[in-house]
Amino acid sequence: MKKATASSMLILCVLLLTHLNDAVQNFDVRHHLSTVSRYDFVKGVVDKNFVPSEIPDGCTPIHLNLVARHGTRAPTKKRMRELERLADHLEVLIREAKEKGSSLQKVPGWLQGWTSPWQGKLKGGELIGKGEDELYDLGIRIREKYPDLFSEEYHPDVYPIKATQVPRASASAVAFGMGLFKERGTLGPGRHRAFAVTSESRASDIKLRFHDCCDNYKDFRISQAPAVERLKEPILDEITSSIARRYELNFTRQDVSSLWFLCKQEASLLDITDQACGLFSPSEVALLEWTDDLEVFILKGYGKSLNYRMGVPLLEDIVQSMEQAIQAKEEKHTPGNYEKARLRFAHAETVIPFTCLLGLFLERSEFQQIQKEEPLALPPKPPQSRNWRGSILAPFTGNNMLVLYSCPANSSDKYFIQVLHNERPTPMPGCNGTDFCPFDVFKERIVAPHLKYDYNTLCNVQTEQAIHKSKTSKLSLLLRWLFPRWNDDTQSHKVEL
Repeated sequence: MKKATASSMLILCVLLLTHLNDAVQNFDVRHHLSTVSRYDFVKGVVDKNFVPSEIPDGCTPIHLNLVARHGTRAPTKKRMRELERLADHLEVLIREAKEKGSSLQKVPGWLQGWTSPWQGKLKGGELIGKGEDELYDLGIRIREKYPDLFSEEYHPDVYPIKATQVPRASASAVAFGMGLFKERGTLGPGRHRAFAVTSESRASDIKLRFHDCCDNYKDFRISQAPAVERLKEPILDEITSSIARRYELNFTRQDVSSLWFLCKQEASLLDITDQACGLFSPSEVALLEWTDDLEVFILKGYGKSLNYRMGVPLLEDIVQSMEQAIQAKEEKHTPGNYEKARLRFAHAETVIPFTCLLGLFLERSEFQQIQKEEPLALPPKPPQSRNWRGSILAPFTGNNMLVLYSCPANSSDKYFIQVLHNERPTPMPGCNGTDFCPFDVFKERIVAPHLKYDYNTLCNVQTEQAIHKSKTSKLSLLLRWLFPRWNDDTQSHKVEL
């Protein structure tokens, strides 16, 4: 009996080890890079527990709204300087280890003499070739999926394309348009055609760069940054200790932070997964990814209602475009004389708040919480599962599409909206967990609760108070000048506390 039990335990252990080994071998870090994830690696991720709606017969798409993040980009100048400082410190660590007589046998060969791939580069943040491909291919797929929407001759009023003034966003719009209008023109062997991309000034773009125009939000981010860092510190300290022992180098917390950033850049931009990423175990990668997702949640997502409610001008613009499409349908406007798609290209700071405005990636009870202004719990720490993942929410080229359908055969509702996130139908807790929702219900349950918030009131309360105070002061001075005794009378009514 004891022998049988021992044999069973041994078999169980072998099976468990085999399973763990398979999991490690199948682990691809490129699926775990939070918002630095490349679109091709995450766009196919689906919620296996959700069954998308069947679009009823007779329903046809009449309008499409797209809000997309720019494609894969190079690191910014600031982060490139960080990598150069990392290279300098790694050189110091290697030299110190040699001086102590360490064999360096446990130190990966690439670390010795490593230099940043972006060393000496003076400019950064631009869209790279992989990012161009992402947007170009997205444009082709959208036209193939909705051929009736994109059958019209191009006109900037029929297919307006908007981007922020940041070059990587406008370049993304161009790449997308080249795919969308491929072989629709007469330019060159590829039969390209010219198309317009328009932008608002950075200083006033409250539809796509609302985060940059919102003073209260900028103050909030600055005030919360130290608290976010404190939340991340225990994880970074734990991993710093682990890899310092593993490689017998005196790594610091800053080294680990920079090595994780290097891992994300190498894996996403260069498809190198066995250097910086290879320093971390899969469980350490999961924890580092969680710290990134935590920061995104607190500073850009559901962590504070201001994060997403400042995106109300964008939501209003989208609803207005759909109402205009319905009006054109009802009034039987001639094709080619009304808008059929509104296409926007911006940033993670645009896509994430807009995703939150729609209430995506929430349980129904959590959706009710945000409607009541109640705070949500932070995303659970690995190995617990979570809906909030930066790699799904806003990878490079991450996007939300809202497709308006006309369903004339439906007796109760003639117009429906389908929401797709990264081209996949996505449930809306505010619409009973379906991806296909009557337009009026969508407006009532999801849009209306946000519209009671005014952008200027949300973002510039202090400014408004200062203006009011200034006006009051000027009035008081005028009254004192006109009526000298008014000053004495008001002073006599003051109460000492």
